[in-house]
Amino acid sequence: MTNLDKGDTAPDFTLLDQDEHPVSLSDFRGRRVILYFYPAAQTPGCTTQACDFRDSLASLQGAGYTVLGLSRDIPEKLRAFRDSDGLTFPLLSDPEHTVHEAYGAWGEKQNYGKTVTGVLRSTFVIDEDGNIVEALYNVKATGHVARLRKTLGLAAA
Repeated sequence: MTNLDKGDTAPDFTLLDQDEHPVSLSDFRGRRVILYFYPAAQTPGCTTQACDFRDSLASLQGAGYTVLGLSRDIPEKLRAFRDSDGLTFPLLSDPEHTVHEAYGAWGEKQNYGKTVTGVLRSTFVIDEDGNIVEALYNVKATGHVARLRKTLGLAAA
């Protein structure tokens, strides 16, 4: 897998959201996007991260960003995740991990001392023209949104 870097064109995609509506990255041309990849809905770390994005959403949107979460979960599980945690941004389904691979968010990682292949928790900031502004790999769930806000020069939420 090749990692993306600042200045690269963000790979376009069309995936189903939690309500089984198709969402394409190209739908957001002209807007800035925060696209984050997480391992699995309704797990402790992923819930912490999603709720951090939810709690910062108004200020991120106020700064001109659209947030999109992306995992391998099927839409039905994403709906349950949205409903149980009051998530107010699109959650996208990539069960075949094709988009994960295109972004370098799929590969080998350490899990409890074992090498496994899976989702690499990653976040991408994409500008209005569809180019990568920030490519953050192997991020931690806890505190990630606060660090991202600092990277983007945004005040604390």
